[in-house]
Amino acid sequence: MRLLTATGVLLFVSASAHAQAPAQAAKPCEELKDEITKKLDAKGVKGYTLEIVAKDKDAEGKVVGTCEGGTKKIIYTRAPAPAEPPAKEPPKP
Repeated sequence: MRLLTATGVLLFVSASAHAQAPAQAAKPCEELKDEITKKLDAKGVKGYTLEIVAKDKDAEGKVVGTCEGGTKKIIYTRAPAPAEPPAKEPPKP
């Protein structure tokens, strides 16, 4: 039983350390922004903006990534759809 408990603790500690490793990696924001842009363009998404801001700054939109060691975030916002001109009425006979 003691061996089982020790093994469980070791697995938990190693899994926790492994889970933190990607968070500690500091991906440059421009690199991540380019990756997100490519994914959105590949899906055919149009009319959006991606903005890099400080992690503690309030910004309109959805957070789609964090970068530079978690010090910044990338915000996705949709541009408003262009207003369609009113439909022309067919000529009256």
